[in-house]
Amino acid sequence: MSNDKSLSLFDPALIRPAVLGSFTKLDPRVQWRNPVMFVVFIGSIITTGLWIQALRGYGEAAPGFILAVALWLWFTVLFANFAEALAEGRSKAQAASLRGMKKKTIAKKLKEPRHGATWIPAQAEELRKGDVVVVETGDVIPLDGEVIEGVASVDESAITGESAPVIRESGGDFSSVTGGTRVLSDWLVVRVTVNPGESFLDRMISMVEGAKRQKTPNEIALNILLVALTLVFLIVVVTLLPMSIFSVSAAGAGTPVTVTALIALLVCLIPTTIGALLSAIGVAGMSRMMQANVIATSGRAVEAAGDVDVLLLDKTGTITLGNRQASGFFPARGQSEQVLADVAQLASLADETPEGRSIVVLAKQKFNLREREMAGLNATFVPFTAQTRMSGVDMESEGLKRVIRKGSGEAIRKHIEALGGHWATETQAIVDDVARRGSTPLVVSDGAKAIGVVELKDIVKGGIKERFAQLRRMGIKTVMITGDNKLTAAAIAAEAGVDDFLAEATPEEKLRMIRDFQSEGRLVAMTGDGTNDAPALAQADVAVAMNSGTQAAKEAGNMVDLDSNPTKLLEIVEIGKQLLMTRGSLTTFSIANDVAKYFAIIPAMFITTFPQLAALNVMRLASPQSAILSAVIFNAIIIIFLIPLALKGVKYRAIGAAALLRRNVLIYGLGGLIVPFIGIKLIDLLLVAIHLV
Repeated sequence: MSNDKSLSLFDPALIRPAVLGSFTKLDPRVQWRNPVMFVVFIGSIITTGLWIQALRGYGEAAPGFILAVALWLWFTVLFANFAEALAEGRSKAQAASLRGMKKKTIAKKLKEPRHGATWIPAQAEELRKGDVVVVETGDVIPLDGEVIEGVASVDESAITGESAPVIRESGGDFSSVTGGTRVLSDWLVVRVTVNPGESFLDRMISMVEGAKRQKTPNEIALNILLVALTLVFLIVVVTLLPMSIFSVSAAGAGTPVTVTALIALLVCLIPTTIGALLSAIGVAGMSRMMQANVIATSGRAVEAAGDVDVLLLDKTGTITLGNRQASGFFPARGQSEQVLADVAQLASLADETPEGRSIVVLAKQKFNLREREMAGLNATFVPFTAQTRMSGVDMESEGLKRVIRKGSGEAIRKHIEALGGHWATETQAIVDDVARRGSTPLVVSDGAKAIGVVELKDIVKGGIKERFAQLRRMGIKTVMITGDNKLTAAAIAAEAGVDDFLAEATPEEKLRMIRDFQSEGRLVAMTGDGTNDAPALAQADVAVAMNSGTQAAKEAGNMVDLDSNPTKLLEIVEIGKQLLMTRGSLTTFSIANDVAKYFAIIPAMFITTFPQLAALNVMRLASPQSAILSAVIFNAIIIIFLIPLALKGVKYRAIGAAALLRRNVLIYGLGGLIVPFIGIKLIDLLLVAIHLV
């Protein structure tokens, strides 16, 4: 997945196909899809015809002038085609790298859905939804599916770009496997969930193909606006010809305006800049999402991400690190913190859970307690079970037996009382205090005596509070969703800095919360990975499913995060906002730069009939022909200068909508007013210097 990221914006591998695409897109059936540029296309054809007519001695103006206008109108069309072709080329390069992952795969199709059953070889293309296959060490998973038996390490680097293998197993939120990935160890029995041609890899390829991108509602609305403006200017320009003929007749002076000049005026006044770049902006938005290792199933989802004002974020793995870690030792009365750390470490030496390992590490860091020699102690490690809710070790040395346990407060209390010990109120007070802080109390006992409490804390990710503050400044509300009790949820929510939280969340409550927000006119984004998240993902406006999650979650979402990083939702929102900012900025610039063209072309067209219009020639352009040609040339080359901005996007800043609007108007509105005056004047000076007019 990293091959496409190495391509720079103007890599020769992209430029050459884009130049060729600029000419192939001259097909009228292609041009018709963009009404604004279609008008320029028709204008180019008409002026070319007028030039041929002028060569035969029937021209309305000098053949050289008409040819120059015609050529620059063609360049305007070609530059617009180039922008779109370049954006599509980046997407096609990404799609080509994905196609390289598709290989002929021989699958082991099981006659019965169980491990050890007889299997027959079958091509991946022959498999159908519902078929069951077994994949063993070294095998490539033929198609997307759900693990129904087994657990194995899977290399998903071909899809995600991450070299670290992942664990896939049956019965949980990590049961989904993707076609084209490879099993590194053990085996899996997989039920195929798609037909050939419908796999996740196939969908990825079709989604990143720029040519297959559908226009979003926002883009359609902007297209309607651009078409309306084009029609208005077309009507105005058409009426100018009879008006000019009448004015010349009435004044008895001057010459009527030429069709060439009218076409030049029309092309310069209609919003050609944004019309030329609009499609490229949309394709580039999809491409930037892909570069973030996110597959968006539609441009609508990318665009909606930019309008999101409520984020629902799962606590575990998104706001917190996801694994509870030991953060402190709280000894019981009469015990020291070091003794508690020593006993807790003994109880955790054989505990391979993240919590157990963190206790060993914390004891080592605070008191330099290293793993000790257990030989001669006749140690028997006791694993954790759901029934006992404890784990620990039994040790015997020189006739003395030690029964060391760690577990929940209730379980250790019963254990101590069963051994004839006494559960002290001070110990219970420590347990309650730790729980009130939103942490998990883990009580440690040695025989019938409580040694103290280890605090297990779900660590809030570094920098996440600052990210939430940025979102708040942008007017986005953050809501943490967790299955924890309200006390724990409130503590973590306060530490993380979220605006609200939903504790003890069920699928029904998540769905209800999303609908409540949407009924208020808000756009809601959510991330999830489990089957129980599917209803809420299907309801959310922007639904990001983890690639490591279940098939149900991925089908319910409208985006899939290949990295399975829950915090990616924040980056997705930024990419969506960047898309909308880019479109708005270039639209502002395109409309604003028409002003300079008025001052260039209008005086040039009518100055022979109305000499008073010379006062509008504020740029002091050399001649009417130079003024018209300079405006047409500027109108064409500004597209080329804005292509990098359209493809890379306007730089994102986490500021409010009002501040963003002011900044947009100041930079692109004012810039759109000033830059054309400078550009047209410089082109005029150059044309005069090289004696082209």
